[in-house]
Amino acid sequence: MAFEGLSQKLSGALSKLTGRGKLTEQAVKEVMREVRMALLEADVNYLVVKDFCKKVTERCVGQQVLDSMTPSNQIIRIVAEEMTALMGTENARLTWSSSVPTIYMLCGLQGAGKTTMAAKLANHLKKDGKKPMLAACDIYRPAAITQLQVVGKQVDVPVYEHGTQDPVKTAQEAIEYARDYGRDVLIIDTAGRLHIDDALMEELRRVKSAVKPQEILFVVDAMTGQDAVTVAKSFDENLGIDGVILTKLDGDTRGGAALSIKAVVGKPIKFSGTGEKLSDIELFHPDRMASRILGMGDLMTLAEMAQENIDVDLVEKMGKKGPQDFNLEDFLTQMQQMKKMGGLQSMLSMLPGVGAKLQDVEIDDDAMKKPEAIIRSMTPRERRNPGILNASRRKRIAAGSGTTVQDVNQLIRQFEQSKQMMKQMMSRGRGKRGRMRLPF
Repeated sequence: MAFEGLSQKLSGALSKLTGRGKLTEQAVKEVMREVRMALLEADVNYLVVKDFCKKVTERCVGQQVLDSMTPSNQIIRIVAEEMTALMGTENARLTWSSSVPTIYMLCGLQGAGKTTMAAKLANHLKKDGKKPMLAACDIYRPAAITQLQVVGKQVDVPVYEHGTQDPVKTAQEAIEYARDYGRDVLIIDTAGRLHIDDALMEELRRVKSAVKPQEILFVVDAMTGQDAVTVAKSFDENLGIDGVILTKLDGDTRGGAALSIKAVVGKPIKFSGTGEKLSDIELFHPDRMASRILGMGDLMTLAEMAQENIDVDLVEKMGKKGPQDFNLEDFLTQMQQMKKMGGLQSMLSMLPGVGAKLQDVEIDDDAMKKPEAIIRSMTPRERRNPGILNASRRKRIAAGSGTTVQDVNQLIRQFEQSKQMMKQMMSRGRGKRGRMRLPF
């Protein structure tokens, strides 16, 4: 889970302020020393840490905060606000060209994930009603063009390529192709290098001069810490980048890049890659990210994920069923809807107060595969009427799903517990006319 080390240390430091009726200036400064160490260990830029801690301390030791009834809550709010400001205050949206197509040029070092991110961005824009196209301008990395074609096909977005000819010419041809075929967005995947060199920058400058992109987006691996900031600064000085895309934010990210890049380079983080799937891309919201890092959850993103992935008609249909009609087919549907939202670990990490408690708990999202296999090994009649699952049927189901009878029994117990929970929720939530009232 991203930022788990940093989140754990910050939550631990700030928890020392809770439960106190009054706070002293000395107590605040002691906690801020721990916060400073946590940020430095997360590979956040030293000057950024120094400025951040200075601002937070100055605001926290004000008489109005220390004399308030809930000083600890105010201090946590101040930390969240300053951390949000550090990352850019609000989501920086893409800008659009007045002429078609709008061109976005992706750049970055080799291994940052540009090619995959190009397809993710195209898929994201496609969901917004755009007609994107990809241009393969990385002619050096083996199979780079083929990789772009593969991911382009997966998101049903056309890819323009012309082999190993000059990338500048390929980019220019891609623009004409996009105009001819009604494509309103062109995303150019450029070549990366293992390190910054003059030849790379010169080629990128030539592409920029030839196609005049609406935005140059710097793609960087979030796990590289301060190195990401150094590289971003170099690309900005040579090209003039307009925004940043963080990849691999689902990995063991320490936080250095996310918390430093806006303050040092002055360019906003616009998107983040949150997984391996081509749908795993999010708009970067600094306030939500700060809330996640501080263990305060991210209900807004969770709600958006639900809106995007959950089948509303299916949920409404299931909601009309009473506990007596709830069967194993419905139970399977619930598990499938949860998987669409990124799995249990991802969902729980966005709940306030839960993320920090999950630091040392390993939740296996593959754990749902076994219950799915068991239910799929049942006949339609057995799924709809779990009461007929006698010993011989359970033995057959276990054999068919590659599990044990104990596994089948455990699934049935979980199913019965879910039915009981539904019954309790409905009995508590009934209105005056006996109709079910939603618990939110």
